[in-house]
Amino acid sequence: MTEAGVASRTDARVVRDDPEAASGSATALLRTVVGSVLRPIGGWMSAAGAVRLMDALGVPAATARSSLARLCARGVLRRGPRDGVAGYALDPAAVPMLERGDARIFGERVEASRWLLLSLSFPEHARGSRDRLRRRLAALGCGTVADGLWIAPSALEAELAAAVTESASDDHRAGRPVVAMFADASPRGDLSAGLARWYDLAVIRTAHESFLSRFGELPHPLDDARAFATWIRALDEWRVIPYRDPGLPAAALPADWPGTASARLFQQLRAQLEERAISHAAAVAAPDRIPAPAR
Repeated sequence: MTEAGVASRTDARVVRDDPEAASGSATALLRTVVGSVLRPIGGWMSAAGAVRLMDALGVPAATARSSLARLCARGVLRRGPRDGVAGYALDPAAVPMLERGDARIFGERVEASRWLLLSLSFPEHARGSRDRLRRRLAALGCGTVADGLWIAPSALEAELAAAVTESASDDHRAGRPVVAMFADASPRGDLSAGLARWYDLAVIRTAHESFLSRFGELPHPLDDARAFATWIRALDEWRVIPYRDPGLPAAALPADWPGTASARLFQQLRAQLEERAISHAAAVAAPDRIPAPAR
């Protein structure tokens, strides 16, 4: 068992990284565009091109501009012209956040075989920090065992430790640190019953089934603009699922659990649409950075 006092951190990373963000809003869709196509096309997009990309997703121009301003305020984008053309560049400080998201969203889904327990001790005055951290831990894939006691696949330990450190920095600066205790856990008894207690399996099932329902029967062929819109919307909906279902073991879930099917569909969509979406985004928003055809 290890014990860690929470260290102070005052940078904007907590603002940039928002694992609780829901899918579907204009800002969520723009985050998905930034995370999925902006880096491959050179890290910059024209202002007009960004608005056109959002228009393809059904987002009005005024709303798109508001979302661009919001991501600038949150340290994800920076305003910056290129060759006299107004545009937006990826803030370099946001890259680690995007890379963490890549690992969870696109990484190989490995079923949990080892677990860890996370125990949190908060001073009475720190209710606000406690509630924020609870929401963040749930968003990162923790299950609730009891008040102040969480369980998660052991692969999440680094992410959870970072979340504890970042979320409680105010209390540390005040000299009253929140204390986190991590310990290896070997759940005893019926793991199926445990998962049903620790996680809201009905909500997770609905997320998988919604993804399958919305994207399982796509018309073909799609032109590049529609391929872009379909990929961004599919990715925006999928990106929350690996956080809600962080590798729950199939053997301990109902026989009709839809997780494997939704993960397979996501990989199929990625193979069919991702490259075309990037090429379309480059042509619209950064025409001097059109990627070379894959060989």
